[in-house]
Amino acid sequence: MEQGTFKVDKYYIKKVDADKKSIYCHHDIMGELFVPWHKHDKAQMLYAEGDVVFVTTETKSYFLPARHFIWIPAGLEHSIEPKSEHVMMRNLYFPVEKDEDEFYKSEGIYPVNNLLLQMMLFTNQWNGDLKKNSPNFVIAKAIKAILPQICHTNLPLELPQPKDKRLGKILRYVENNLGETILFADVAHEFGFSERSLYRLFQKDLKMSFIQYYTIRRILKAIELLLERKLSVKEVAQEVGYNSVPTFSNTFFKILGQRPSDYLNGEEILERGK
Repeated sequence: MEQGTFKVDKYYIKKVDADKKSIYCHHDIMGELFVPWHKHDKAQMLYAEGDVVFVTTETKSYFLPARHFIWIPAGLEHSIEPKSEHVMMRNLYFPVEKDEDEFYKSEGIYPVNNLLLQMMLFTNQWNGDLKKNSPNFVIAKAIKAILPQICHTNLPLELPQPKDKRLGKILRYVENNLGETILFADVAHEFGFSERSLYRLFQKDLKMSFIQYYTIRRILKAIELLLERKLSVKEVAQEVGYNSVPTFSNTFFKILGQRPSDYLNGEEILERGK
């Protein structure tokens, strides 16, 4: 563990921001390394392959599935934790420029289309500082420049962190019972709330309703199960409390923009292309 911590400190603190004008590149199979709370002067583009990466900020927990990337603005404190030792994380760190597009000022998770995928895979052999005006710097800058033009859907793959301890207990209950159908009225009764007061608590603390939180959490769990490739789509649906596969598929599509079967097929295409 001490060795892992040293690696993180050396990498993030000393290398990323050492050259203020460079674009920093780092690709790595993370193992079980937990990257603790940190921030950097450069903005970060983190692309994941193979499994899920959890990115946590002060206010939100982001869920980054394979074949997606998260944009982390400069100066935003966060931690990173891959779900498994097989996750490949491809990182590009960009200096902040004057009069940048609004896209670069907010964190968000976006799917990677074929064009962006090929551009990211082209960086596979890079590591360390890409010096300004070098060919690799120009290519990396092109990746950044194209993002606002092709990334129009900021996926709701994050959940807010509760401030109220009572709400924290309720969310842990939801987490532990995702395989069951959880009714809001039952939750309110179980934890001693009226439905009206619990609704207000969700809106005040999390800025979303119970059903919104519950739906996103179920789909996030479904993505994890799909990536494990141990269960069929029907079995995954049942594991996250859906008795109807079409209902599960439609909900999955509304959040990710693709059906569960298409998501799995896309991951297989990626693996064949390596």
